[in-house]
This record gives sequence, C-alpha cells and structure tokens, in this order.
Amino acid sequence: MRLHAMALLAIGRRSRALSGFERMLRCWPADPYALASRAHVQVQLNRFDEAIVGLQQLCRLTGPVPQQAVSCFNLGYVLQLAGRHDEAGPAFQQALALDARMDRAWYGLALVLIEQRQFPEALKALQQNTALQPMSPHGWYRLAQVRLALGQPDEARKVIAHLRRFEPRVAAQLERETGLGQPARMSNASVAGDAAY
Repeated sequence: MRLHAMALLAIGRRSRALSGFERMLRCWPADPYALASRAHVQVQLNRFDEAIVGLQQLCRLTGPVPQQAVSCFNLGYVLQLAGRHDEAGPAFQQALALDARMDRAWYGLALVLIEQRQFPEALKALQQNTALQPMSPHGWYRLAQVRLALGQPDEARKVIAHLRRFEPRVAAQLERETGLGQPARMSNASVAGDAAY
C-alpha cells in the first residue's frame, strides 16, 4: 500500500494517493508515516482543516523527539497557512520545546508574533532564527521590519547593512520598502551626462 501511494504521488495522482493513505490508516490508525503523508497531500489539495486534524493526532503520538518536533512544526505551518495564527503559535512553541535549535520553528513563531503585533517577542524569536540560520535572508528581512515597528530605524539600518554583505538584492528591496536606503551619490560623469540633456 505504502509503495503504491508513493508511486501515485510521484506521478501527480494526489487524490488517488490520498485514498491510499486513508486505506493505510484504516488498517493502522496511528501510523506516523501515513498520518504525515495524508496531511501533506491534503495541504497540496488545499484541504487545510483535514490536514490539521491529522497533524494534531500525529503530534499527540509518542515517538522519537526529532520526529515529534517536525510534526509539531508542520502543524504550526499548516495552521499558519490556514490563517489560524493563535493556534499556530503554541504548535511552534511545542516544536521548540522538543528541539530548541529548529530554526524554522523560530521563524514560524516570529511570523505569528508579528501577525499578533507582539514585536518585542517577535524580535527575540528572529534573533534566535538568525543565530541558527545566519545565511538565510528571510529572518534578517523580517528582523529589519520588526526593528522598524519597534521604532528602531538605526538598528534596522544595521540589519540591512549586514544583509547587503551576502544578499544585496534583498537588502536593496528592504531599502526600497522601508525608505531606509542610502542616498544616491552621483559621480562627476553622471552629472556631466545629465547636463548634456
């Protein structure tokens, strides 16, 4: 059954694969692989509420801690996709209680806190995320936005300057969006060129 469902997924037959995972769960109701796979397909089919129920069941199962942490993260992620931010936060926190080094859970928690306008707490979550994932621009991008929301434009500029070292396009985008861009300096050649018009 498992191989058949995986093969159906591989060729893009999501609805049929979903039926396969549901058959598996009728035989083995607490099978972690079948629960996770069914939820994954349900999300792909935009059936978020159904996926959430299965992921909640998966999070209640006992198993290896890393697997439980991933399950809780996935629950938070799907709750966030469904716009259920108040429920997503505790799921991310549960994932972090199991694995405090899960950078994705820190980022997800930060997004929830930003949505709830809890900027000081979002700042702490983003600092954890960027410490664990220093070369990913996503956390730094949000960190600059949170610094601005906290009324700290100089700190936001520092984040943009840091980001410019390894993601100049993202830094430029932030400068445009926030209005914190560096003033453009015109060279003598460009001034002379402008005067010609």
